[in-house]
Amino acid sequence: MRKDKEKVVDEVWTEEHVKSFLNVTSHNESDEDFHMLLKAYQSMRASDFELFVSFFCNDGRNLNTIGKDGRTVLDIISTHRHGAQYAAILKAGTPR
Repeated sequence: MRKDKEKVVDEVWTEEHVKSFLNVTSHNESDEDFHMLLKAYQSMRASDFELFVSFFCNDGRNLNTIGKDGRTVLDIISTHRHGAQYAAILKAGTPR
């Protein structure tokens, strides 16, 4: 049997595609900002994620939003082996 979809590697993301993640909605009643930020992290390369974070912040969204388990997206990313670059992007975008 063939797979329905092949994995796409190094897909080129346009600004519109990155911005489209600002419309991602939660289906499990979690905070909208938390959900869209986590989905963006899970879906994007670091350079695209950095662009998304700038759109996210310019849209007045909360980078420090907390999920149902009491953790921020930064808390989650910080535990991932390849999350350092993404964590640095979130830290740079976090208001002090």
